[in-house]
Amino acid sequence: MIIGVLALQGGVDEHLQMLEELGVSGRKVRLARDLEGIDGIILPGGESSVMDKLARALDLAEPLRQRIAAGLPVLATCAGLIYTAKTVDNPAPGQQTLGVLDITVHRNAFGSQKDSFDTALDVTLPTGVLEKVQASFIRAPEVISCGEGVTPIARLNNGAVVGAMQGNVLALSFHPEESGDSRVHQAWINTLEKVSDQ
Repeated sequence: MIIGVLALQGGVDEHLQMLEELGVSGRKVRLARDLEGIDGIILPGGESSVMDKLARALDLAEPLRQRIAAGLPVLATCAGLIYTAKTVDNPAPGQQTLGVLDITVHRNAFGSQKDSFDTALDVTLPTGVLEKVQASFIRAPEVISCGEGVTPIARLNNGAVVGAMQGNVLALSFHPEESGDSRVHQAWINTLEKVSDQ
């Protein structure tokens, strides 16, 4: 199994390290050809508007969108969640997204870098509930609406939706990789292994 990590900027190395710890091969994805032969892709945190500009400049955005639309499994964190969203209600000037997850998202919903916080929350996946996942919120987005077919999978105590899933796209507002809690990655990889076994 080979998992791609979108490697235009942001928290690429943390995800690659987590994949290595889980015994899974990771590959940096910078160009369209890097998508060939991967079994899933992680869209990391970082700057969603920069990610978008670089992906379009490198002619990666459209091939990536097409692969995801064709069923390539996605695990998106923080900026990655924004990049998957159909609608950003406060986009940066000219910002575009892949539009593969039918949600509306609000960037930097919990404040600036100095307002970052860690918490533990439950993530409800089709395979079961991951309890008290250690989650880092760093200039994190909030999912403010979900379209039909989208399932909220994580909420803060105040009810804010910070995780959503639709088909082959699993997206989180937070960074599980920053805390070293590998359960989300492991559960996601387990679903890919089941698909490959069929």
